[in-house]
Amino acid sequence: MSFGHTSQDASLLGIRLIQCNPKVGDLSGNIDMIAAAVNGTDCEALCVLPELALTGYPPEDLLYRDAFMDEVALSLDTLAQRCASHALLLGAPLKEEGRLYNAAFLLQGGEIVSVYRKRVLPNYGVFDERRYFSEGDQVGVMEVNGHRIGVCVCEDLWQPEPAASCASANVEVIVSMNASPFHVGKQAEREATAAARAAETGLPIAYVNLWGGQDEVVFDGGSFFMSGEGELQNRIASGGDGVLEASLDQKQWRVADATCEDDSNLAALYRALTIATSDYINKNGFKGVVLGLSGGIDSALVLALAVDALGADRVEAVMMPSRYTSQMSLDDAAQIAENFGVAYHTVSIEPSFDAALNALQPLFGGAAVDTTEENMQARIRGLMLMALSNKKGLLVLPTGNKSEYAVGYSTLYGDMVGGFAPLKDVSKSRVFALSRWRNRNGEMIPQRIIDRPPSAELAPDQKDEDSLPAYEILDQILELYIEGAQSPQEIIAKGFKADDVNDTVRRVNLNEYKRRQAAPGPKVTPCAFGRERRYPITSGFWR
Repeated sequence: MSFGHTSQDASLLGIRLIQCNPKVGDLSGNIDMIAAAVNGTDCEALCVLPELALTGYPPEDLLYRDAFMDEVALSLDTLAQRCASHALLLGAPLKEEGRLYNAAFLLQGGEIVSVYRKRVLPNYGVFDERRYFSEGDQVGVMEVNGHRIGVCVCEDLWQPEPAASCASANVEVIVSMNASPFHVGKQAEREATAAARAAETGLPIAYVNLWGGQDEVVFDGGSFFMSGEGELQNRIASGGDGVLEASLDQKQWRVADATCEDDSNLAALYRALTIATSDYINKNGFKGVVLGLSGGIDSALVLALAVDALGADRVEAVMMPSRYTSQMSLDDAAQIAENFGVAYHTVSIEPSFDAALNALQPLFGGAAVDTTEENMQARIRGLMLMALSNKKGLLVLPTGNKSEYAVGYSTLYGDMVGGFAPLKDVSKSRVFALSRWRNRNGEMIPQRIIDRPPSAELAPDQKDEDSLPAYEILDQILELYIEGAQSPQEIIAKGFKADDVNDTVRRVNLNEYKRRQAAPGPKVTPCAFGRERRYPITSGFWR
């Protein structure tokens, strides 16, 4: 299709999708960002921003503070004045007669001219909107420059009825404003959902989404136009600011630069992890990060992510060898630090480990060496990293992955210490896959790190698979149990060994107390530990 600006034909409805990255609670900063994006374009198209773009998503209990909601109301008026020459549709919370609503506001001519209150409130996964908001009860229809548009806010589009109600009200288009978090494969799900609504209503869809990291949630953007036949017309690249414009002519889009390349799941996942890491560090004002570099694959991938997210000058790595650290690990850690150009230090934990053993020996009473001594080493390393964090003002990045957190193969107050865990929702199998993907244009992560059997190196000749099933088996069991919510009996019926399944499930449930104390990390699967998977620590149900 050819593109036609509204300035060329005033009878057409022009829509401009503005994909942006607000910071939760930073109302003045978000106003500046929105005004710059809107006023940097011509005045004739309707500018559409994501769900709760004014406040950022999710604002959580800020919504309960009267001072915050008062400032939201003032900010809407300010934004209307600053963008008075444009028609602007954006998301913000509304307090009305003692109730809160997740709303869409149409600003035009320096004032609020229309409001729609979100009808379908999600209350699953990372969403708990019913904690805060009341459901709207009106059809989302607005008049813009002589055109009738249907408005849906995020979850509204995932149910048939709101879009069907808009269609019954004779709108020309459905505009969907979203704060839709990332997980692997989510963009395909969004587009399939929009295609279903288009097929049901015969209406084209304009879909705008947030991007950026917010604590444990990461948004990936991917805003798009879809035809009334359910065909993708154009998409903004994921993971960045973007503006996309189209004109509507008899319920058909006239679009520009219709290039909708598909991203691989690994590319999308890696980008989401870098966005989450970058935004957590930058939005919270940390000057950089420090991590323990062991010569293993997890810390190697975290180093790569940190450098790609922040730049090498903001990353420091520390190798902390013990009597069990192999020369291979020493060599590989030094090599990857050199490859990525980060500041690199080596600090032996042997003197501290010896001192702790000597101090505790009278209390141990001659007990045999066991995991106690292994955990002591990890906790000494944690102590050193936190000391560097305090002294240099750097945030510690833990390097554990989802597989380890799931079964407790990590040390509380040891390798779990830190402020943000990039791999918290990334299985060990995906750690390997992402490392290979990161090396696609050259071997930055030494191949030997990827090929060697994983080991914590806390005991002689130790390997992870001495204590756990092979990761390719373990990760399948974990995915079925955690993300698929299947019972041990159902998993065993798929052909997995009963001992492996039962032991894995036992470990998952036994280690809930550890995960409750873990650093936040980005959700990138359909069911992440922390904000999404909330299980009691004390429980009599272990199946």
